[in-house]
Amino acid sequence: MINFVRRSDCHIIQFMDSKMLTVLILLSSLATCWSVPRRCTPEEAAIGRCRTPAEERLQCMEMVLGYCQDVPYSHTTFPNIVGHRSRQDLEMGAEYLLLSVIHGLLNGECSPDIRLLGCSVLAPRCQDNKLMKPCRSSCEMVKKSCIHAFEAIQMAWPYFLDCDRFFVGDEEGCYDPLSELREKQEVAFANISDGGIFTIIQFTYHTNSQMYSILKKTASKCSHISQTYSIGRSVEGKDLLAIEFSNNPGQHELLEPEIKLIGNMHGNEVLGRQLLIYLAQYLCSEYLLGNERIQTIINTTRIHILPSMNPDGYEIAASEVADRNDPENIYQEGHEYNGWTSGRANAQNLDLNRNFPDLTSIFYNRRRFRHFRSDHIPIPESYWLNKEVAPETYAVMKWIRSFPFVISASLHGGELVISYPFDLSKHPQEDRMYSPTPDEQIFRQLARTYADAHATMSNNDTERCGASFANKGGITNGAQWYSFAGVVRYLHHSELSNYLQVHRGIKGIVKDEHGNGIKGATISVRGMRHDITSAEDGDYWRLLNPGVHIVTAAASGYSKVSKRIHLPRKTLVGRVDFVLKKVPREPSLDYFNIPELDNYERFDPFNQFEQSSQRELGENGEERTEKPWWWAYFSQLGISAPTWLLRNY
Repeated sequence: MINFVRRSDCHIIQFMDSKMLTVLILLSSLATCWSVPRRCTPEEAAIGRCRTPAEERLQCMEMVLGYCQDVPYSHTTFPNIVGHRSRQDLEMGAEYLLLSVIHGLLNGECSPDIRLLGCSVLAPRCQDNKLMKPCRSSCEMVKKSCIHAFEAIQMAWPYFLDCDRFFVGDEEGCYDPLSELREKQEVAFANISDGGIFTIIQFTYHTNSQMYSILKKTASKCSHISQTYSIGRSVEGKDLLAIEFSNNPGQHELLEPEIKLIGNMHGNEVLGRQLLIYLAQYLCSEYLLGNERIQTIINTTRIHILPSMNPDGYEIAASEVADRNDPENIYQEGHEYNGWTSGRANAQNLDLNRNFPDLTSIFYNRRRFRHFRSDHIPIPESYWLNKEVAPETYAVMKWIRSFPFVISASLHGGELVISYPFDLSKHPQEDRMYSPTPDEQIFRQLARTYADAHATMSNNDTERCGASFANKGGITNGAQWYSFAGVVRYLHHSELSNYLQVHRGIKGIVKDEHGNGIKGATISVRGMRHDITSAEDGDYWRLLNPGVHIVTAAASGYSKVSKRIHLPRKTLVGRVDFVLKKVPREPSLDYFNIPELDNYERFDPFNQFEQSSQRELGENGEERTEKPWWWAYFSQLGISAPTWLLRNY
């Protein structure tokens, strides 16, 4: 007589009759478990339901997997940690396929870290016939640094790299699968280091996905001073991803000036794009290393960086350069000569630098009016009706209206010069005509400060590279260079700007008698027909050169207050507050005689972009999206579809 007693998930045979020996021999294979050996599902592997006593008696075997040959051990074993029972089973799975293509999918980002980490789970280390699990700390470090690379291509973090499920702590006898990689990196860094603490930046061109990954990784690394956000999308749906730096990211702080930097407005002008990517990395790294100058800048300034305004154009330009390396391309010499000539415009073939509304012409037409305004000029309806407005242009215009930017810059390629406004000649029949703004003196001072600090821009050597403006000290009025219409509110650089210049002039708060900030109060300076307005909480910033100025604050329904101030040369920024009294006030009639005056707050009056930008949502409010481009790697090979790689699946 035989009794089968269930213990856990296995059946142990207890025999009561010695005559049943033959039966015992036949059934001995059942002494471990009733179930037929099979591969575990990820869910079963996670809770350890597939392991049996037989499986615990492991045998080490040589590592023969092609994509795991450089792991810091020579032997592995099966079943592996997630349940693949053999090498053949693993090589037919989506997990191993992912390791084989991850370098290409992430454009080299986090390589070989991700692959080595994956090998430590799929082909785990075996020593003395014992499986050794990788350290959880190694997994967490890689995930923190690399998860943004997956997000950039809309891929979920792989289930088999779950740090809690398949990795263990130091107390459980884990090993670090990245130890040898770290040692090699330390040796390489030591060979280029002078022993000091410094920031290491990899100087290379970055694809769009790499750029997104770097920005998000940087924001994650410096989350206490940085965050990323999208200002919109390109024609082809790519994120216009910005990164900000501040000691309080995501918030405007009272009296803290805000600046913005834009690169890659022309898709084939890539230097500015790369410099802004490097700048973001540099600001983060140097802040963490204790660089006092960088810490002062970030603690007193809110910096917004948009490395690429034209990611679609960049892809076109980059693909042309990549074609030069195609051995089947018979026109390689032509591509070499014409490299980076395509991709200037966006995917609609629009030049984004000439796609903004022409407000300069409106300014010129209104100069004859006594009380004309040169600030906050409304966008005419004709712009929305008659011009094809690119989504990238629209996104930047909304961005400008969303933040109280004090100063801005756009980095272009082609010349070594700083160009400052205006860019449109003040005479319609004259090209290359000097056309200053009311802020000519401060613009020239800002341009001069940067050019003089640059290594070669102000050099008067006419034989140097980019010497077209050597006789002007490396600066020029935009319209005097060449004239074109369109709102270009940025200084043109070919390198990075001196941020401390945003703290030049005066700043303060406009309040009422009860101490409440007044939003939209105008701050005017006598002799400069260009006003600025106070921000949400009544704070303002006015760039000024040293000297004596008469400054006036005014707001509808309040008294006007004027102050005479002296700004010494050694004082970069002075504090000037205003308190306005509530009084009935009649508007100036001259103000309403200005033709075509509209409400500045009226933006996109026909709601064209808001309607087209609305996306289809699913039943639970989630955004409906097609399968990502990389899905074809897995769906066409006849393997089980790795739905675990789809985000929000």
